Amino acid sequence: MMTTQSTTDLINSVLPIAKKAGQKIMEIYDNLDDFEVTAKDDKSPLTIADKEANTIICKALEQLDPSIPIISEENKNIPYDVRKEYTYYWLVDPLDGTKEFIKRNGEFTVNIALVHDNMSVAGVVYAPVFDELYYAAQGSGAFIRKNGRTESLNASNFYQDEEALGVVCSRSHLNEETKNFVRKLNDPVLVSKGSSLKFLILASGGAHIYPRLAPTMEWDTAAAQIILEESGGRVLVAGSENKLVYNKEELLNPHFIAYANMLG
Repeated sequence: MMTTQSTTDLINSVLPIAKKAGQKIMEIYDNLDDFEVTAKDDKSPLTIADKEANTIICKALEQLDPSIPIISEENKNIPYDVRKEYTYYWLVDPLDGTKEFIKRNGEFTVNIALVHDNMSVAGVVYAPVFDELYYAAQGSGAFIRKNGRTESLNASNFYQDEEALGVVCSRSHLNEETKNFVRKLNDPVLVSKGSSLKFLILASGGAHIYPRLAPTMEWDTAAAQIILEESGGRVLVAGSENKLVYNKEELLNPHFIAYANMLG
């Protein structure tokens, strides 16, 4: 059984893997004279970036510890009868933030999580355009590495009835249910952010609540969830006190609310 220390060591070994995948994505992102993406074209830059990053990550994770299986967005069709037996496994999104990649706003990430008994226990999120590397292991805190420096991440303390709370909303998904949630808050300030960076702005103290009342998949959230939790935040199924969990028969997440360190 893995210890906290071994989980921390393992996730530290994943940092260069996420960065290498991000560098490959940037080669594709930066070296296109005519950047166009079509949803069904398997030769599109987006598809190529996804697949090449996935190959880099999966090969490296297999070398790191061949006993730990891998579920990723690119190889997700593992039968539930097989994966329900997994004690530990990697959960990977090689390129999170499809719309952000296409829009070229830089807000896309590489997500690699370690899941144990249906809980995310360690994660790495790399934002290649900004060269920001976020990571955490359960019980060991959350960190960002940028410009050669490593700093702790600490979510802001807040009360839900406070005025002007920062509420993170997707650039691409703002539905009526989300608008209704926001209306109940006290003069909130909306913050737009793409991909799993929505969790990380909470972990970094830059906002307070992220309501996601729209579909996401397990690989979209697992890595960023543990980073937010280790910074002092929480990710709860909407309308409950239940944490978001993984390796469900259906890999679609329920709606959820992510919080910085909510008091009271």
